[in-house]
Amino acid sequence: MHINNHPILGERLHDPVTIYFNGKPLRAYQQQTIAAALIANDVKKFGESRKLMQARGLFCSRGRCCSCYMTVNGEDHVRTCMKMVEDGMEVFPNIGDPDVRGNNHGN
Repeated sequence: MHINNHPILGERLHDPVTIYFNGKPLRAYQQQTIAAALIANDVKKFGESRKLMQARGLFCSRGRCCSCYMTVNGEDHVRTCMKMVEDGMEVFPNIGDPDVRGNNHGN
């Protein structure tokens, strides 16, 4: 659920955009983090822990932990609590380790 009119901050959600989570279109707003947009659209599982294979989600909400890491527009391990949405953005959960030897990550 989006908070459309905050009692202190006022009306903050302008300019709707569409982001895609696992290919599914979701409504988001400019000036909103990816994590906030996902939570507002009832997405709670952001990935799985590597060791215990348990669900990960939003934890600290300020960029200090790694629970909200996701793949955004092809870039692995993006802190979604710190990155703002952009129209057409594609977001996927991080299920495994990134391919650090792949073409997208240098030589």
